[in-house]
Amino acid sequence: MKKIKTLSAACGAVLLSAGLLAPVSAAANPGTPVNQTYSVEGFISHEELGRKLNQIEKSSQGQVDVNTAGYSNMGREIYTARVGDGDKVMLVQSEIHGNEKTGTAALLNMLQQLGSNGSKEIRSILNEVTIVAMPMVNPDASELNRRGNDLSWNEIIEDFPQLENASPSWNYYTYTNQYWDYESNPGFDVNRDFNPDLNYQPSPEDFPGASSKPGWFITPEAQTIRDVYKGLIKEFGKVDVFVDLHHQGEYFVEGTKDKVTLSLSGSFVPDPASKAGEKYEEYADRYDGDFSKQLNVAAYRALQTRGNSPFDHISLYPQDLDLPGTALGSFALNGSGTVLFEVTGQTQSYGQKKRGQLVNAVEMGVYGILEGVASGDVYAIDVETYEDIPNTER
Repeated sequence: MKKIKTLSAACGAVLLSAGLLAPVSAAANPGTPVNQTYSVEGFISHEELGRKLNQIEKSSQGQVDVNTAGYSNMGREIYTARVGDGDKVMLVQSEIHGNEKTGTAALLNMLQQLGSNGSKEIRSILNEVTIVAMPMVNPDASELNRRGNDLSWNEIIEDFPQLENASPSWNYYTYTNQYWDYESNPGFDVNRDFNPDLNYQPSPEDFPGASSKPGWFITPEAQTIRDVYKGLIKEFGKVDVFVDLHHQGEYFVEGTKDKVTLSLSGSFVPDPASKAGEKYEEYADRYDGDFSKQLNVAAYRALQTRGNSPFDHISLYPQDLDLPGTALGSFALNGSGTVLFEVTGQTQSYGQKKRGQLVNAVEMGVYGILEGVASGDVYAIDVETYEDIPNTER
């Protein structure tokens, strides 16, 4: 396994499901004919990503600072791109699942604009917010156009000999279906490999674990994201906002015939101050669920400005989750306001259909958050309005 090369502080869901909810075998997606293969050529490869980020850095005349934060198991770079010099910090990542690609395209578009557009609006954001983007954080999965990374349990044991007699973690994929062959090329769901204890070291008694339990930081991709997050805490004191860009299946806005364009959420673990969340009591002083809800409302309102259109078809992702092994759950417990974007349709069921519209929707929502944080308006949002976002009908 490639060893991680971290940044210094100064640089600092298969089908339903293939979002945050516990993955299941991808045996049936009603939107996909058997053996249908959709093109993803319109999306960017890892090699193209590196070239594009270098172009953005040069054209921005140094405003966008690109670095290699770490490496995937197969040795591919995991990049960060940083822009802005504000005291408020926003970390946003995409493609932790390699078949969820619109977020990477959206981040590249935004980095280009933030680095080269000298408008008053953009400058007001950059004066207030430091934005750290991590496009394509699971490049091996992206190259394979699948959810899981490219890593075997034997390789895990090489790095963590204490796990030699432990059961493989529950998020280890070894199945085969019409889309992917994990049996001959296994991998892990990286978005179940996080732990609220950012200094956690893998221990055999914590395996195989479960969806409702923390992860272990055994994959190089999760380790790299964790290290970037910790570096920003060391530099700024906290990461104010964490945004995670995903995809989901095709659903409807509850009570309508409108197909969901994307779903939002700010709830991934029970409130540590509640009875349901008492196992997270040690994080109660840091957790800020209300701020997460305000951030989600800011994204929702930004999308509503387009009026009666697909950009109006926004829903609330299922609530009452307990997913401390996700990046969102882990970082929420560490004090970040958190936002999940779940764009409709994954590449095995959607390909690049509606790519432009869906990428635009992600950009609009993320800009809504940035503008609200920069102006301070987000802090005045009535938390109760989060419940006004319509539910997802599955």
